[in-house]
Amino acid sequence: MVKIRVRSGRGTKIIEVDADAAKWTGDEFKQIQAARKAAAGNVRISSGRGTGTRKLSDTPEPKARPDTKGMTRSTGRGTGSRKSTGK
Repeated sequence: MVKIRVRSGRGTKIIEVDADAAKWTGDEFKQIQAARKAAAGNVRISSGRGTGTRKLSDTPEPKARPDTKGMTRSTGRGTGSRKSTGK
């Protein structure tokens, strides 16, 4: 199995993990995150560079990514543009 290197902390730590893209991207990852959040219950987490705390259950659900089809996208060094194909 192939290993990939993932940076953590503030870019100072490197972890080698299995290269299973399904763990890190897409709808499957969102389901994993939701399950972890539900299992954690009413845990307090730090926020704002570690200066504040909030309940994990109070964090908002992620919003859906907006459709960019047909919007103008800058290309090159900002000198050109084209229509976005979107997803």
